[in-house]
Amino acid sequence: MANKDYYKTLGVSKNASDADIKKAYRRLAKKYHPDVSKEANAEAKFKEANEAYEVLGNKEKRSEYDLYGSNWNQHQGQAHSTWGRQHAGSGGFGGGFDSSIFESMFGGGGFSPRKPENQNATLAVNLEDVFEGAKKSVRLPNGDSVQVKIPAGIEDGKKIRLSGKASSGGDLLLKIKINPHKQFKLDGKDISVEIPVAPWEAALGTSFTAPTLGGNVKLKIPAGTQSGKKMRLKGRGLPGSPAGNQYVIIRIQTPPANSDSEVQFYENMQNIFSTWNPRENLDS
Repeated sequence: MANKDYYKTLGVSKNASDADIKKAYRRLAKKYHPDVSKEANAEAKFKEANEAYEVLGNKEKRSEYDLYGSNWNQHQGQAHSTWGRQHAGSGGFGGGFDSSIFESMFGGGGFSPRKPENQNATLAVNLEDVFEGAKKSVRLPNGDSVQVKIPAGIEDGKKIRLSGKASSGGDLLLKIKINPHKQFKLDGKDISVEIPVAPWEAALGTSFTAPTLGGNVKLKIPAGTQSGKKMRLKGRGLPGSPAGNQYVIIRIQTPPANSDSEVQFYENMQNIFSTWNPRENLDS
């Protein structure tokens, strides 16, 4: 430690207060700490600041340094020699230091720098993209674009992590938002679609073609089918383990009566089914 001006190392005057010395050390330690600094001579500067603060940050040692100058350590005596042997190498870069300072600077995790913060964003995709799997071009916060793989079967609200792509250097978390579909409704991994049928089709039974994301399927409904009946197509929802299902919901659609003959048809039907009351089970 001989022949070194510790005041100059810390950049303070000899009349500096203890608070000023601590502040100067904190500034240098933060600047030159090897875990965070990009300076070429960071480790050497860090050691020098650490060595200077070991002396000037201790009132007794500072007093001896002020009295004897560069030969201060030759007048320490046995007690100081013992202290030096006990603390040699503590901190990893030469001598003791105020660990509380580093906890406040680096988040209480020793010498490890704080982990960069993650960033959140929303990625809107179509239902077909989720069903089949796709690749989407995503513009990053720095202006660059990357191709992001959309896994087949990913659910609405799930996140895709892009490591190190946030503007802070952390991870960019893309929250999946599945756009509404004009025909299908999504519930988790299940899909539903409403199919309109005519009253006579529901009454007599019929066959029809129902759309699914994987292609059309042929379905048959029995005579007497009521509006709201659900037909399950197992495994026809979003892929996965297990895959979701698709539900075909029957909706009876009544044709309009736009002509005299059509009105007459409904009047005849009314007379034929005069004893039937569709609301007989409702509470009065």
